[in-house]
Amino acid sequence: MDIKEDDESPVVRPTELQLHDSVYARTGTLWTAVAHIITGVIGAGVLSLAWATAELGWIGGPAAIIAFAGVTLLSAFLLSDCYLFPDADNGPIRLNSYSQAVKVYLGKKNQIVCGVFVYIGLIGVGIAYTIVTATCIRAILRSNCYHRKGHNATCSYGDKNNYFMLLFGVIQIFLSQTPNFHNMLWLSVVAAIMSFVYASIGLGLAFGQILENRQIEGSVRGSPAENRGAKVWLVFQALGNIAFSYPYSIILLEIQDTLRSPPAEKQTMKKASTAAVFITTFFYLCCGCFGYAAFGDSTPGNLLTGFGFYDPFWLVDLANACIVLHLLGAYQVYSQPIFAAMENWLTEKYPQNKFITKFYGLKLPLLRGGTVVRLNPMRMCLRTTYVVIITGVAMVFPYFNEVLGVLGALGFWPLAVYFPVEMCILQKKIIVWTRPWLLLRGFSFVCLLVSLLALVGSVYGLVGAKLR
Repeated sequence: MDIKEDDESPVVRPTELQLHDSVYARTGTLWTAVAHIITGVIGAGVLSLAWATAELGWIGGPAAIIAFAGVTLLSAFLLSDCYLFPDADNGPIRLNSYSQAVKVYLGKKNQIVCGVFVYIGLIGVGIAYTIVTATCIRAILRSNCYHRKGHNATCSYGDKNNYFMLLFGVIQIFLSQTPNFHNMLWLSVVAAIMSFVYASIGLGLAFGQILENRQIEGSVRGSPAENRGAKVWLVFQALGNIAFSYPYSIILLEIQDTLRSPPAEKQTMKKASTAAVFITTFFYLCCGCFGYAAFGDSTPGNLLTGFGFYDPFWLVDLANACIVLHLLGAYQVYSQPIFAAMENWLTEKYPQNKFITKFYGLKLPLLRGGTVVRLNPMRMCLRTTYVVIITGVAMVFPYFNEVLGVLGALGFWPLAVYFPVEMCILQKKIIVWTRPWLLLRGFSFVCLLVSLLALVGSVYGLVGAKLR
């Protein structure tokens, strides 16, 4: 195993503004955009929708899912108009990232605020994925145990949960050192396949449970709680869980930047958003409603790990294995922007520090051709520390629905509503106190109230779960 000094790594500069008529490959179509959106939206959040529907009831649950779909679609329409600057139709400048658009339209201070919410969301997703992965590994062991010993056996494995999180963290430490891991094409393909497989298995198992029960469970009021106050908190938390499952605003402009024209990119993007949100909403309604119809008041927080299903055990195992495979790669997709931001800042601040800028070539003789891996001391220490911190927080707060509720509430209003509305008002030069201005401001205010209620309910649930 040989270690050799390599050239200093080039400093990665922020993406410059691109002229609208600049020439580089944009070959995306309506259906590639739809595929990208669905891949970005459908994830582990879908597993909590049955529980959210159970808390809201047969009217409130589907209504909330449809309402969040409407907000997501309106946000996508507003944001797609901001792709070209300063004019939505003939603007000479392309804005190919959410952060860049906020900076250009609203200024540097708003970009910093936006960045705070984006990074909080990215960090939170890492915590949530650590929790879900450990829960899924535990569910596989429990499923096999129930199959061997019967459904009444004591198959908890609760004391192993932290070990599973540590195992996931160790794997992520190694994956985080893999160059361009998050940009590998196969990662997106695997993520898309895995997410559809486990979500479809959950949907199919719920439908089978309904047929077995020969009746539809649930009620208009939803699952009962200890008292009215507790029910109110659970309703707010359920709204946060639904909010976590929908918005894709931070990746919309990047997807739009891949589209070819003519037709105009914003037209294609609006059609793609409409199709993707319609497909996703139908899928979410099926998962949420079928799950609630199957289990009623006993609907688990996580459809595939709460053990509403015991058989066929191999199918439950397959679904949970798909979740684990999906989240192994998805964790890196959400972590890499944080790594890049920290590493770029350190590189620019200390350009002469060899610990930060120097790369070393590590030759691995066991691999074919003696593959050389480029390692950087700063990158190794920083990324390892980040994964350790995320794993530690997940171990302290291993509560699936509560964590998703907090994340959904924190990111929903600022990223999916506030910034798109503000950019739209500035771009279209909407006059204050006119009807369009009042409608947009009213829309933003209502979404703010929903986000605050969801945040308070989810934090209350998180604290309550920790104290129990």
